[in-house]
Amino acid sequence: MHNETSGGSGRCLVVHPYVITDRDRLRAPASRLGEAVGLAQAIALDVVAQELAPLRQVTPATLMGGGKVQEIAARVKEDEIDLVVVDGALSPGQQRNLEKKWQCKVIDRTGLILEIFGERARTREGVLQVDLAALNYQKSRLVRSWTHLERQRGGAGFLGGPGESQLELDRRIIADKIVKIERELEDVKRTRSLHRKARERVPYPVVALVGYTNAGKSTLFNKLTGADVFAKDLLFATLDPTMRLIRLPQGRKVILSDTVGFISELPTSLVAAFRATLEEVLLADVVLHVRDVAHEDAEAQDADVRKVLDELGIDEMDRAQRLIEVWNKIDLFDSERRATLETELARRPATVAVSAQTGEGLGELLRAIEAKLAESSVPIEVVIPHDDGETLAWLFRHGEVLAKAEAEDGTHLSVLLAEDAKRRLEARLHQAL
Repeated sequence: MHNETSGGSGRCLVVHPYVITDRDRLRAPASRLGEAVGLAQAIALDVVAQELAPLRQVTPATLMGGGKVQEIAARVKEDEIDLVVVDGALSPGQQRNLEKKWQCKVIDRTGLILEIFGERARTREGVLQVDLAALNYQKSRLVRSWTHLERQRGGAGFLGGPGESQLELDRRIIADKIVKIERELEDVKRTRSLHRKARERVPYPVVALVGYTNAGKSTLFNKLTGADVFAKDLLFATLDPTMRLIRLPQGRKVILSDTVGFISELPTSLVAAFRATLEEVLLADVVLHVRDVAHEDAEAQDADVRKVLDELGIDEMDRAQRLIEVWNKIDLFDSERRATLETELARRPATVAVSAQTGEGLGELLRAIEAKLAESSVPIEVVIPHDDGETLAWLFRHGEVLAKAEAEDGTHLSVLLAEDAKRRLEARLHQAL
C-alpha cells in the first residue's frame, strides 16, 4: 500500500464480527457496522464493501471461523481490497494470521481509532498522546514504518508508509521512545498547569461539552461561540479541546470547552492515554452532555458516555451537581415525537432540548447554564476597601451582588459566589471568608 492510504487511496472492506449468542449487546450488529464504516470514512478511507460476520464462537487463531475467513479472502481478491478493518479487538497473532490469509493489510478497531486520533491531533500534547498510545499498542505487533513517530503524515501509522517491512519492532527502541514521550508529556502538562493558573487569575467558570462522537458538540460549540471549529459530519471530528469565552444572558462570562467524542468499547488504555485531553471536563464547573436523541442508538450511546465519565472519576453524584443533559438534533424529530417532547422534558430535570443546526433552544440552554452555576453559589459578606476598585469590579463580574452599602471602612457587600470564585476571592484578599 502507498503512503497516501489514509488520504483515501486504499480500497477498504469493513467487517463487524459478533458472537450470535452475546445477549449483552446494547446495539444491533447492523448499527455497529454502520458506526465502524463511519469511523473508516472519518479518515477518508474508500469503503467499497462492508459486511457482518456472525460467529457461533471465537476462533483463537483468526477470531472468525475458517469458512468466513475464506469467504472474505475471496471478496478481498475480487474487489481488489487493500485494507480490511475488523471492528473488534484482534490479538497480534490474529492480525498476522488474517493478513497472511487475506494477503492485505488488516487493522482492528483500536488501530483505526488511533489512526483517527493521529489525524485529528493538533496540539503538542495531542500528538504526544497519540504517539504514546500507538507505541503501547504496537509493543507486540509488527510495524510498517516509523512515520507516525516522525509525523511525516497524519494518522497513527498503522495504514502503511514508505519502506514497509515485516519486521518485529525493536523492544528497546520502543521502550526508550516511550520513556522520552512520557517525559515530554510531563513537561507539556507542567506548562499547561501554568496556563491554567494564569487562567485562574482571569477567572471564569468552565463549561465543558462532552458526548458520544458525532452527537453535534462542535456544531453546538460553533453556534454558541461563533467560532469556526472543524465540525464536519464525521466521527471523532474533534480531538484537542477548543476553548472560547462566551457571555450568558445576565452578562456573566464563562469559558466553553469542546472535547473529543466518546465511543463504545474505547479501550481503557486509550481512555488513560487521553485523560489529559479530557482534563477540562474534570475541572469544569458545568458539564454539558450533548446527546443525539434522534439516533436509533441514543440510549446505548448515553450509557457509553456515562461509563467513560465514571472512569474519569465523575460519578453519578458529581453529575447530578454539575451536569446538564442537552438533547440535540430535535430538528430531525417528526411531529409525533415533537408532541411528546415537552412531557418527556418535564420528567427530566436539568435537561434541555436544542437543535445546534437551527439554533432552536439555545437561549434556554444558556439560561440553564446560568441556573446551574447559581446552584453551586454560596452567600458571603465582604468588605472591600475604597481604594480597591479592581476587586469590587471583579465581584460584580463573577458574582451576584445581593446588597451593597458604603461605610467608612469600605464597601460592604452581600454576594452570591461560586465555590471556585470564593476561593479565588480569598486569595485576592489574603483572608478566609
